[in-house]
Amino acid sequence: MATANNNLSEYDKASIPNASNYRFGIVVSEWNDTITEGLFKGAYDTLLENNVAPGNITRWNVPGSFELIYGCKKMQRQRVDVVIAIGSVIQGETKHFDFVCEGVAQGIKDLNVLHDVPVIFCVLTDNNIQQSIDRSGGIHGNKGTEAAVAAIKMAFLNEQ
Repeated sequence: MATANNNLSEYDKASIPNASNYRFGIVVSEWNDTITEGLFKGAYDTLLENNVAPGNITRWNVPGSFELIYGCKKMQRQRVDVVIAIGSVIQGETKHFDFVCEGVAQGIKDLNVLHDVPVIFCVLTDNNIQQSIDRSGGIHGNKGTEAAVAAIKMAFLNEQ
């Protein structure tokens, strides 16, 4: 379990495969954009830090997290090696949270099962806004960074 001083996004750059020849698609939900922009920044900066050229990163926006599934499916058809799905769903007073979280998780899982371009799940499903802030560049690091590292590793695995 994460603690208040535990940045979970630190990684050993030397252990990451060379990413300079890979192309990445990033699909970003506009809902809770303060959070999703932080996640995007973490992912984008990490890709750049690992020798990915800006021209090898394509970003598309979709209205909400549920729309990530369709956006990622369309992005898989582009000339990319990996897709990163970035979203944020924060618990409210209704069951809407449960349906969106379940649908997005299952939809992205289905894309990974049905297609050969991996999709990385970078969708925060938090109980409150503070948890989301803490995980999108706050005290627990940035899940976007972690998603970019996973994307690089999956691109490498897919090429094996």
